[in-house]
Amino acid sequence: MNSPIDEIKNKLDIVDVISSYIKLEKAGVNFRARCPFHSEKKPSFFVSPARQIWHCFGCGLGGDIFKFVMQIEGVEFGDALRILAKRAGVELKRVNLKLATERQRLYEICELSASFFEKQLQAGPVGKKAKEYLLNRGINEQSIVKWRIGYAPDTWQALSDFLVGKGYKREEVEKAGLAIKKEQGGWYDRFRSRIMFPIFDLNGQVIGFTGRVFGQEKEVAKYVNTPNTLLYDKSRVLYGLDKAKMHIREKDVCVLVEGQIDVILSSQAGVENVVATSGTALSQQQLSILKRYSKNLITAFDMDVAGDSATKRGIDLAQALGFNIRVAVMPEGKDPADIVLGNPSYWKEIIGKTLSILDFYFETTFSRFDSQTPEGKKEISKILLPVLKRIPNRIEQSHWIQELARRLMVKEEDIEIELKKIHSHSTEFSSVIQKESLPEIKRPETKNSKTRKEILEEKIVSLILKTPGHLSLIDKKFFSYFSPQTREILTVLEKTPDFNFQDKAELEKFPSHLTDILNRLCLMAELEQEEEPEKEILLCLKEIQNLEIRQKLDQLSLAIKKAEQENNQQQVDVLTQKFNKLSRELI
Repeated sequence: MNSPIDEIKNKLDIVDVISSYIKLEKAGVNFRARCPFHSEKKPSFFVSPARQIWHCFGCGLGGDIFKFVMQIEGVEFGDALRILAKRAGVELKRVNLKLATERQRLYEICELSASFFEKQLQAGPVGKKAKEYLLNRGINEQSIVKWRIGYAPDTWQALSDFLVGKGYKREEVEKAGLAIKKEQGGWYDRFRSRIMFPIFDLNGQVIGFTGRVFGQEKEVAKYVNTPNTLLYDKSRVLYGLDKAKMHIREKDVCVLVEGQIDVILSSQAGVENVVATSGTALSQQQLSILKRYSKNLITAFDMDVAGDSATKRGIDLAQALGFNIRVAVMPEGKDPADIVLGNPSYWKEIIGKTLSILDFYFETTFSRFDSQTPEGKKEISKILLPVLKRIPNRIEQSHWIQELARRLMVKEEDIEIELKKIHSHSTEFSSVIQKESLPEIKRPETKNSKTRKEILEEKIVSLILKTPGHLSLIDKKFFSYFSPQTREILTVLEKTPDFNFQDKAELEKFPSHLTDILNRLCLMAELEQEEEPEKEILLCLKEIQNLEIRQKLDQLSLAIKKAEQENNQQQVDVLTQKFNKLSRELI
């Protein structure tokens, strides 16, 4: 009977899994992409569907689907196993609760809570009224089920008591962000008398909630969110991205709205490449995740070019990170939910007719002031110059400087002089632009931690895997220079002159502990475009020999220095002769 790991690998294709996170392009029998784990201009990240492995020849990371999910989600193996099991439809046997990881228990609590809230929406007079409210807002039955909308009853401990009855501690419910500890002791539910919107991670797992007030007459916050927990970090989550990510990649654009209902109704109307910022500034982490799917953004919320709103700060950051941003111009006082309810086709029309962010800023600003007066020119420049300062591309910036000068009827030189005086908060983004990274991903400390000798050995082995006959080029003396792993591989290849590197079954001829390295080297062999493999192998062998000689020369130099310190002239002479003889062997 297959283990869950084998069953998951059999059911999931690595190309499908990885392409749900990053954009892959065909490269012969393999696929390639820019590595999501380090910054690069040319793609060095490859996926082999035949071997079901991935490897980046830039940073050196690689492995199977489990290793990829662990790296890109920043989770341990147990969490990656659960994520992929859910995707593959593989049921994992329930482990002893005492042995379950803290993260796993929190996932279970959030999932059970979502189910609890869903049932409450269907039961009791208040729950039914909450559902009626949703239906009146235009959210249909299918969307209620799809987005798992629920209701938190107006009681102090209904959810907590339910979870405790399932074997969880009240302290764990608090850690999941679902209960609050009282100063005098004890706990009470965070969400009471609220319509509940579960928040999902990229894999569709519940990690938190937003609760909208319902049925309370007293003054309370309209919306309450789960606080940051081990699972939920508001700076790394965008509502609806789990369902929208493939639509975003397909259409190569992401529509940003403010609220959950905007996302749900937009999706219901057929515009499914939509996510919600939940009224907060876009963070670097959120933008880095979005960049996996598209660098094109459409904003569909209030855009105040003047001032320093959270929304504008997020858009400024996206602009600094190189996103292409366009603005859906909304009717005054309307949000996407209002528009969808009135006319779904009009919502699609608005998304189809957008302005570039700079066009929008210019039109909005010039409409507010008289560009014919000195005062108006000053106010316009006060707003637009910081915007121009943040344009990362100099050619694009030059275009908008010309446009501003033309519309203000002033010299470009004057605009450029004033621009130099601007010390905008774009400097805050300089480190972001340089890093352009995903903080949640575990990254290699160096671009490639392999030594030069290891790289040369791998190059030789990959070329020989491709053409086993070239093994005869290696003189036996070189075997002593190689690592034990390389010697072991070459020894097996000596006994297998008809080895076919493209046949995965051929790997069974090697010891099992070499499987991972051989899979990677076979992938490397597939990608090799070496026109003169014999010449390349000989060059690599020469360099390895030189590396060995230089290492011995370094050791002799230290020995000579020690003999000199001890005034042992005879030893100095002997060692010097050895040093000179060895030096002549350098090729």
